[in-house]
Amino acid sequence: MTFTDTPQAAQPVAGDRRRWFALAIVMTAAFMDLVDVTIVNIAIPSIQRNEGATFSQIQWITAGYALAFAAGLVTGGRLGDIHGRKRIFLVGIGGFTLASALCGFAVNPEMLVASRILQGAMAALMVPQVLSIVHATFPPHERGKVFGLFGAIVGLGAVSGPLLGALLTEGNLFGLEWRPIFLINLPVGIAGLVLGARFITESKAPRALKLDLVGAALVTVGLLMLLYPLTRGRELGWPVWGYVSMAGSLLVFAALVAYERGKGARDGSPLIELSLFRVKSFAAGIAVQTVFGVGLGIFFLVWTLYMQVGLGWSELRAGLTGVPFSVAVSAAAGMSVQLLVPRYGRKVLQAGALLMGAGVLLYMWEAERYGLGITSWQMALPLVVMGAGMGLIVAPLTDAVLSEVPREHAGSASGLINTVQQMGNALGLGLVSVVFFGVIDEPLAAAEVGPAFAEGFRHALGWVAAVLGVIFLLMFALPRRPAQHVEGTGDAPTAVEKERELVS
Repeated sequence: MTFTDTPQAAQPVAGDRRRWFALAIVMTAAFMDLVDVTIVNIAIPSIQRNEGATFSQIQWITAGYALAFAAGLVTGGRLGDIHGRKRIFLVGIGGFTLASALCGFAVNPEMLVASRILQGAMAALMVPQVLSIVHATFPPHERGKVFGLFGAIVGLGAVSGPLLGALLTEGNLFGLEWRPIFLINLPVGIAGLVLGARFITESKAPRALKLDLVGAALVTVGLLMLLYPLTRGRELGWPVWGYVSMAGSLLVFAALVAYERGKGARDGSPLIELSLFRVKSFAAGIAVQTVFGVGLGIFFLVWTLYMQVGLGWSELRAGLTGVPFSVAVSAAAGMSVQLLVPRYGRKVLQAGALLMGAGVLLYMWEAERYGLGITSWQMALPLVVMGAGMGLIVAPLTDAVLSEVPREHAGSASGLINTVQQMGNALGLGLVSVVFFGVIDEPLAAAEVGPAFAEGFRHALGWVAAVLGVIFLLMFALPRRPAQHVEGTGDAPTAVEKERELVS
């Protein structure tokens, strides 16, 4: 989708007050998705205790959502362009609400995993429509303010998710234990569905587009063949079929590339625009986003298990411990875009990778020094350093990756960036069985759990530090400074414009 895709009849009208109700509705849906990603991590130990979930099931509670979300993002955006963004948004928020209810009333871990996968698939329908609806609803002179609000919502979701999850889980409302983290979505989702049907204006792409269902299926099958053996392999004794499946996933991805090349030549509507990879900075940026997603997927799950299972902390204490990290991310992100990147270019991103790596190493040292007696205050310094480094990376990275992409492909490229980061996150969650659980001998006596999880945490942090080193090196292929113009395409879209063109 590009800005010229909005039909003239659907151009936003500045005097229509309904647009602010529409904004509140779609922003609430975006916030609900952001919180749902972070809120679950805090509740995972409670789910394991109360439902008897295995370690591989715990991984799939998070990885299943990320996988379904990643596989459906681009297709979800295309469905909105074809059938109407309002219509697909309502389907997405309705399905997300239903899936949340199924998660909250799950009778066993298997049902919870299946419901989380459904929830991720529905989020893939809902989330891509948010920015598209905002673009179709607000005139150009109001969009800067609106997307500033969107950035604030993103920051608020990162900070409030763990705290809300801690309060709901530890509060044990009505004796439901962890279930309210999902059930809280029901009144919000129902309100969004009813009000969205009334206040959101419908919009579509003016030209006919086609779905690439085969491409989406190949992506999903390839990832499942790679991730399923990773998450189940350790507890099954690493059977031969697992290695065969992981090797076969490479063949599926090769078939995906061949199919996408042919589809692009046939009808110009592939799931993945392969010509983008001829742009050096974009190819490097995709690699950075993927590897960065792997590192984040490993860290956040392992960190939660370390604090709540290894150290025996409550959900509330673990949630409060993460506040300095979230605040540092938000503060550094604001400074990087407004002050640092215009002056220093890609050096800011590389400094972020080094700073985040230094925070990881400091965390490793503190975890070794203080052992099981480590406190939240002692964790604050490495978390602030890590958060500041992450903030320097996440805010300007998309702009750096897209700066040399031709304008006509900006929307497709933005959607692909978001997709590969989610895929990287799912891969990182799958790797937890290797880098964390792989160094923990089972079964463990009660007295052995703490030391074993602390050792597994330090081992996983070593992997995260190595990932950040790879990211630092990959960043040398990014442009020194974001380009102001792209030859043959007119002015390059601004960072805000690129964010609006999130889904093609």
